[in-house]
Amino acid sequence: MAEGVSESVLSVDEFFTRARQRLDLDVPAALTDPNVTPKRGDHDLDPVMAKIAQVRPIRPAAVLVGVVARDEPMVLLTQRSQHLPDHPGQVSFPGGKIDPGDATPLDAALREAHEEIGLERGQIEPLGYLDLYMTTLGYRIVPILARIVPDYHLELNAGEVDDAFEVPLAFLMDVANHKRGSREWQGMMRTYYAMPFGERNIWGVTAGILKNLHERVWEG
Repeated sequence: MAEGVSESVLSVDEFFTRARQRLDLDVPAALTDPNVTPKRGDHDLDPVMAKIAQVRPIRPAAVLVGVVARDEPMVLLTQRSQHLPDHPGQVSFPGGKIDPGDATPLDAALREAHEEIGLERGQIEPLGYLDLYMTTLGYRIVPILARIVPDYHLELNAGEVDDAFEVPLAFLMDVANHKRGSREWQGMMRTYYAMPFGERNIWGVTAGILKNLHERVWEG
């Protein structure tokens, strides 16, 4: 068992069963409605940051929160390319902006996962949407929790990602590993979640979405 992982964990079957029971694929209204403020986002730890709900234009996005169905379930993450203009080198989920041609946030996440890391749709079982996540830059991100077959195959797009790797789900769901950090943003100190894993710094939006996964599925 990995260092920092709680001994009291869900089995792989229990986790996926609970996810199917608790989640659905109903598109959240707040994705495109400026009059609805998402429950989750960069304002979770900084209530004064609720003003980010006024950021325009709204930028709909979707990410794939893929859990690999191994005996010890693992979360598939990527490290963004160092040369990207936005968030270079950061740990993230496969995903991106929802394009006009995407019928649903799920379609956008599946398309982006294929474009970024070559993950085929046949290797993915969508389970449902987690809570919409709002960022300080106006992005409203729909996280799609999905089951990924353990023998998946990847082909990384070097223009977008430098690496793809797995982290034990139990480690990420252990509240002992849910740290808090702070940084200055536009003259104010911002607080965010962080889940350091070895040399990987999982923080910000990615950690916030994982925290929501803990609340929506992992908790009893």
